[in-house]
Amino acid sequence: MNRLKYLASELDNRLADADADLDRLYPGDSGVRQPVHTVYIPADSYRADINTQWGERATATLEAEAGTASLLAETFDITPELAEQVHLRVRDKLDTEPIEDVRIDFEDGYGHRSDDEEDATATAAAGELAKAIHNGHATPVHGIRFKSLEASTRHRGLRTLDLFIGELAAANALGNGFVVTLPKVTSVAQVEAMTHICSRLENVHGLPPGQLRFEIQVETPQSIVDSTGRVVIAPMIHAAAGRCSGLHYGTYDYSASCDIAAEYQSMEHPAADQAKALMQVAAAGTGVFLSDGSSNRMPVGESAEIRAAWQLCARLVRRSLERGFYQGWDMHPAQLISRYVATYAFFRESFDNAAERLRAYISGDDSRYLDEPATAKALAGFVLRGLECGAVDETEVDTRIGVTRRRLTSLAGRQSAVE
Repeated sequence: MNRLKYLASELDNRLADADADLDRLYPGDSGVRQPVHTVYIPADSYRADINTQWGERATATLEAEAGTASLLAETFDITPELAEQVHLRVRDKLDTEPIEDVRIDFEDGYGHRSDDEEDATATAAAGELAKAIHNGHATPVHGIRFKSLEASTRHRGLRTLDLFIGELAAANALGNGFVVTLPKVTSVAQVEAMTHICSRLENVHGLPPGQLRFEIQVETPQSIVDSTGRVVIAPMIHAAAGRCSGLHYGTYDYSASCDIAAEYQSMEHPAADQAKALMQVAAAGTGVFLSDGSSNRMPVGESAEIRAAWQLCARLVRRSLERGFYQGWDMHPAQLISRYVATYAFFRESFDNAAERLRAYISGDDSRYLDEPATAKALAGFVLRGLECGAVDETEVDTRIGVTRRRLTSLAGRQSAVE
């Protein structure tokens, strides 16, 4: 027995550094709600009431093309019963919170302008965002995508970022919902540079250390594998020193960089799946969110064209959800409909089974499943995601599972949960 105590103590000493690294590098769920999408708005088009604008436009398209549950069922090939549930919830979502996350885009969606014009746009867009924040109309998550840290755009990108953050800081409008997107990353060094930029800007603008967070856009082959053959997406996450909030797959830039013909560039191409699988493994346990890309088929034109675009988008959203990518990009108001229909159908189709299994696990009752703690955690996380986006409601959770939202959050392993 004494020998075992000595050996155990020896192991504690031997593994102390590894234990500390595991806790530091893989802290688990951050406790923050993940949005189901990011909406990209060209910087010169962003206005403080963009949430309302998009909600109204999406609602008008829904009314015109799928104004009843039966039409929704027919369009999206779901059961009439599910369509009844989804239709009501989508309508409510478009009225109350049509956009969960918005990115004011100074990169591909804005293009190259004169310095004077981009300066003016940065100041104006930041002012509009500050207005939305102060009047309570801002999306839960919001931020800016500036030009990349590649040599040709580095100085312009930094100038815009500084202007934008400075305006928000001066307006006392920088909160926890603010996120910066770092595009076209090609090296760990760029992530290290971005971490340094955040620290310097916090100091310059009087922000608390660690407040500025950023997403890494995975849209170049070099952000997956470097010139030595090393997979670098995990080192990029850790080079951010806790500031990386997400990995976003850039469908079309990545596909084009891999020389995939335009017609076949897609979120479901094998090259996309390979990149996203590596992203998923690298992010596991870090608390870093994963986001898939977008469909470039816009739901515009005649009814048949709109429905075809909806069906494609919904299929891709569903595919992403099934693979553990709970977020994607939307580029047009009418895409909100396919986003929420597919997302709500995904959560509602599996809610009954998840609720039954979770209730049995909590109560110790007999069940058709022998669920382990890790699976129970995943079940709770699934239900919590559905609750957060509006696919299910708290009354259903209480009735079917018998837990409060606070308890569900704890079961899901959220860091902010307190028993």
